[in-house]
Amino acid sequence: MGQKINPLGFRLGITQKWKSNWFNEKLAQDYLQEDRKVRQWIRDRYRGAGIADVLIERPAEDRLSVVIRTARPGIIIGKGGQEIDEFQKELESRTKRSVKISIKEVDAPDLEGTLVAEEIAYRLENRFPVQRAIKEVSQRVMERGAKGIKIRCSGRLGGAEIARSIEVKLGRVPLQTIRADIDYGFREAWTKTGHIGIKVWIFRGEFLPMRASEKRGDGHVPSVS
Repeated sequence: MGQKINPLGFRLGITQKWKSNWFNEKLAQDYLQEDRKVRQWIRDRYRGAGIADVLIERPAEDRLSVVIRTARPGIIIGKGGQEIDEFQKELESRTKRSVKISIKEVDAPDLEGTLVAEEIAYRLENRFPVQRAIKEVSQRVMERGAKGIKIRCSGRLGGAEIARSIEVKLGRVPLQTIRADIDYGFREAWTKTGHIGIKVWIFRGEFLPMRASEKRGDGHVPSVS
């Protein structure tokens, strides 16, 4: 079976939640474009803040709620909250809506596919050897409690004339198992010889079904005849 589907979209509505929560049939096209622009503005402004996700909600047509999941919340909040207030006013002027920004700190940055891909991209842009950068990062992710990791880098690696791909896999990465908690991240490293695409899959465990005793909450385990 081909592996051409996004592992997050494959599990959407089952083990993954939507990153944009709204529904408007008439304005869907405008909302999609605005969501993409908002995420791009945030990533461009806070490039070194370790942004894992940007969650967007629209309670009303004139209101916009943005939740930023980041590994370094202090960079976005600023001294006394001055930076986040300025950015909130800037978003309101750009979107012509009332904007509310919330910051949520990422508990385990090493288990976020986007942040791991960003770190590898940073190393490649600073002329780290590709094989060394991938191995060091993948081993550290496994030490932080991941069940498996797969990293693939494609492009003119090491400045070679012909593009190629390098892949490193540690542990298990069951991409076809829907109950598997797999986080996926993609980033591009901008090197002097060209762009290098970096894909990261991290297997963090499985979503196991609740037992009957856990659903009732009485601690009684039913007997099996």
